[in-house]
Amino acid sequence: MVANTPPVAPPANASAGSALTDTTARTSRLRSWSIRAVFIALLGACGFVMFAATAPSTVGYAALAMVLVLMFMRVPIAVSMAVPSLIGLYALRGELAVESALATVPFSATAQWTLTVLPMFVFMGVLLEMSGITATIYRAASAWLNWMPGGVGVATNVAGAGLSSISGSSLGTTYALGRAGIPEMLDRGYDRRLAVGAVGVSSLAGHLIPPSMMLVIYAGIAEVPIGPQLLAGVMPGLLIVACSCALIVLLGLLRPELVGSGKASRSVARVTWRERWISLARVWPVPVLVVVVLGGMLAGAFTATEAAAGGAVGAVLLTTLMRRKDKPLTVLRESAGKTVEAIGSIFLLVIGAVLMTRFLAITGITGAFTDWVADSGMSRTAFLLILVVVYVILGTFLESMTMMLLVVPFLIPTLHMLEVDMLWFGVFTVLLAEVGLLHPPLGILSYIIHGLAQDPRVNRGVRITLGDVFVSILWFIPAIAVTLALLMAFPEIVTWLPGLSE
Repeated sequence: MVANTPPVAPPANASAGSALTDTTARTSRLRSWSIRAVFIALLGACGFVMFAATAPSTVGYAALAMVLVLMFMRVPIAVSMAVPSLIGLYALRGELAVESALATVPFSATAQWTLTVLPMFVFMGVLLEMSGITATIYRAASAWLNWMPGGVGVATNVAGAGLSSISGSSLGTTYALGRAGIPEMLDRGYDRRLAVGAVGVSSLAGHLIPPSMMLVIYAGIAEVPIGPQLLAGVMPGLLIVACSCALIVLLGLLRPELVGSGKASRSVARVTWRERWISLARVWPVPVLVVVVLGGMLAGAFTATEAAAGGAVGAVLLTTLMRRKDKPLTVLRESAGKTVEAIGSIFLLVIGAVLMTRFLAITGITGAFTDWVADSGMSRTAFLLILVVVYVILGTFLESMTMMLLVVPFLIPTLHMLEVDMLWFGVFTVLLAEVGLLHPPLGILSYIIHGLAQDPRVNRGVRITLGDVFVSILWFIPAIAVTLALLMAFPEIVTWLPGLSE
């Protein structure tokens, strides 16, 4: 017979631990519901004000507050802009106005000939990222530039400019260069903060050097020609790259330990001139596509749409050639799917922004703000400096595209009153929005870099914290400040190239 064994009582500490876990979970759920209740109460208050107010401007301010609350609740940005606009429009003009807006705005906002460049530029960028040319560009830049102090960091920024000229995506550039550049710099003995900072700042040219989705969307909102607006981003994009490279070289000269204390220079001997020329020959598709996209627009031979189409065709041919042994049709199909997803999201953002713009125009907020600026006697320079501060603050909790879509429609009348060149302001606002992708606490690019740096194949056994990433961005603030100062002091840096195309 088998003896019946009495059940074993759980240890006292296990019971206590389980009770503590349950208590913590209940507290977390209670806190979560409390936060939701606060947000719902704020939404209700905004809605009450919108319907109770008699002044259109009050309705507008309540709608803007509702937009921010919805964004904090992580509601999709397009919905966060569209819903308050429609509610406010209903409060001011009634049901027919809302029906009219829903019937016309989605089509009129997206069915623009100028926006046809977006899917082609996105398709080109996705294809080239999947073609494997990213690593080729980085190797070529490193082979030619690693002889100088901080040469690998400089090469990372130059490679970022090259990638930007064919992809137009800061996120894609950061991800690609992070995987290639961070381990390379750490292997050379670079300080971990300089390594991640060089990758982060290399992305700033991503939405300035064509093709740039943000400049295209800005051109649609501000109603400026897309071709000149894309050309306007070329020189500022190269300028931010030059300033960042100069800062890295300066750090390498003043503090050699940050760039490996000479380890990089000792490795240069392994790169022969033959290897350098071979690495350069392998990146021939990049200048070809740059000539097609930029050269055609600059010479007046192509419109922006035709240049985008040529770039997309070139990207298809290049990807098919480079991936000919690795299922090229599968790559094309996946790229097309990613393009459709990206364009759907972008067009929803545009629709939300147009609804917000029309609603704000009805409330009279934008006109009142313009009158206030005019009555205050504020100079153009002072106004732009205030905008820099505003963008820095907004960048702590808003994404770059969101900032641009919220700020630009609101400021257009004021910019016209101050006689600010709209092509110049497009570059200015996109650069400021890009900076918002880096600094805390949101800093999407910084989080991407931190995530990459947790991979042992990337960090090479070096512990890289999120604090290291944010501190590294502070090191490059002088380069960003110099770029902004030069753009404000010499606006011809922006307008010179578009002027040549005319």
